[in-house]
Amino acid sequence: MKLRQPPATAATVPAQADHAAADRHRWTAEVLRGDDALDTVADDWDDLYRRCSTATVFQSAPWLRSWWQGYGRPGALVLVLVRRDGRLVAAAALRRRGPFGGLTNLGAGLVDFTDVLLDDECADRAAAELAAALPLRRPWHSLDLREVHPEAALQRVFAHWPGRRHRFADSMCQYLPAVPMDQLLKRLPGKTAQRSRVKLRKIAEAGIRVHTATADEVPDTVRELLRLHRLQWQDRGVTPEHRTERFAHHLTESTAALVATRRAAIQRFELDGQVVAVDLILLCNPFAGLYMYGAHPGLRERLDIAGLLFGGALDEVRAAGIPQLSLLRGQEPYKQRWRPDQLPNQRLVFGPGRFAPSAAVRALRVRARTTAVRLLRTRLPKLKETLVRARLR
Repeated sequence: MKLRQPPATAATVPAQADHAAADRHRWTAEVLRGDDALDTVADDWDDLYRRCSTATVFQSAPWLRSWWQGYGRPGALVLVLVRRDGRLVAAAALRRRGPFGGLTNLGAGLVDFTDVLLDDECADRAAAELAAALPLRRPWHSLDLREVHPEAALQRVFAHWPGRRHRFADSMCQYLPAVPMDQLLKRLPGKTAQRSRVKLRKIAEAGIRVHTATADEVPDTVRELLRLHRLQWQDRGVTPEHRTERFAHHLTESTAALVATRRAAIQRFELDGQVVAVDLILLCNPFAGLYMYGAHPGLRERLDIAGLLFGGALDEVRAAGIPQLSLLRGQEPYKQRWRPDQLPNQRLVFGPGRFAPSAAVRALRVRARTTAVRLLRTRLPKLKETLVRARLR
């Protein structure tokens, strides 16, 4: 027998209103704009990081603080914080990108995933509160966020945003299951798998020594990584930023802090007493990522570099209990060989209200650029190669 609820009386309605008001007072939001804001909230930030199952290393306090110190523009930092009973439950690290109220993520082209932090225990409500706190009030304001994973916490904020919203495909990312190498070979066609087994046997017989650096060893190991990275790309045009002192400082500072807290591992491969390769692996809850590597060009003549690095990374990732290894952005041939699963990141654009010309203009620019890139990639590949070479000069 179904019991019918008694109708609300004059006494119960005020009680419900009082309860809603009390719950509302439990939630507070603030926007911090000081250049030292990340330093002042670092402990709370990383406490929330541990309670957010979708967080990647690019949302950790060590990475964000290091990037901001090297690349931030004074006066441009914007932190949006939401607390419940005084405890941080939602956080977004943003930066101003121009004089008209445009906002974007920290990290620029150095991050493979952009996201916010939400406490898993109250993620949906925290996302709604964070959406309400975003400082997008005037028609010319906009928020443009690149490289958002389809399952990122930011997707909840996007769903709660009441104003204009635009979603676009962004960079393609690729993933492999974190399984032993012999299981990974089952993904490959027969002949390719057999050739790979022969290459892996040569690696095993070569006597490569693999050492995972401690936090104290990070500065020297990062120097070796960058030296080998420049060496391997010397004839093909290394990314210019990777040659700069500020990038070296950022990578050293962030990696040392991440290694100390088991959120990153940097491996050194030695052969005949010489360091021949170094790779940096980011260890996150949902997946680990091969962020950067360097290998001596002469090693390629002796051993399969991709097999060497993937084998070492899989051992590290499996030991950490992480289910997936992400190859991050890019579709280089050495990645394609392993038949990885592909999943594109997304680009999310927010605008205030129904009339948001800035967001609409930015969305049109994104569409135009996406169309141009697709045209270059599919119909004019030689022109694309020429433009890339010109940009690297």
